[in-house]
Amino acid sequence: MEVKRFAIDLPAVNCYLVFEGKEGLIIDPGKAAPEVLEFIRRRQLEIKAIINTHGHADHIGGNSWFINKTKAPLWIHEADAAFLGDPNLNLAPFLRQEFPHVVPDRLLKDRDEFKVGATVFQILHTPGHSPGSVSLYSKGILFSGDTLFKSSVGRWDLPGGDRRALQESVLKLGRLPLETKVYPGHGEATTIEEEIKKNPFL
Repeated sequence: MEVKRFAIDLPAVNCYLVFEGKEGLIIDPGKAAPEVLEFIRRRQLEIKAIINTHGHADHIGGNSWFINKTKAPLWIHEADAAFLGDPNLNLAPFLRQEFPHVVPDRLLKDRDEFKVGATVFQILHTPGHSPGSVSLYSKGILFSGDTLFKSSVGRWDLPGGDRRALQESVLKLGRLPLETKVYPGHGEATTIEEEIKKNPFL
């Protein structure tokens, strides 16, 4: 399993390309990003899905463009599906973004599983930053969206945010194996062990 991170525009969002063999997954395409597409084509990857860890504009702005270029289906948690077409929820005006509404192909639920190559991922519902925030977990690796950052956590004062739910979600992630590498929606990668030692929310 390989992970390629692309920092997409401002506010710098981590768009991840996860791949094994010739199968790939795009996580949080914040906007149209030719450099990501070029990497996909160079490695001759078949994109199995585009996954939004949640429905804020800086994580979904490139959905339509990537769907058009890769023909991959779009997945998002059922509780954030409405964010895709509602600027008041996804904050597109605040971030000065405009993009077409895309209807998701699959509505995710807690504990859903899928494969990239031979690697099995599990969806962990981690609400708080938004009602339908999810993290993607496989043994030794976690994509935490805007739930858990290095030494911090996501905001809870946005539409649908809930501080208590976020705290519970962060503690849930804190129970994962210590060696788990964490790839957040913004900023640098970290580990569960490092966050337990240094993150005040854990």
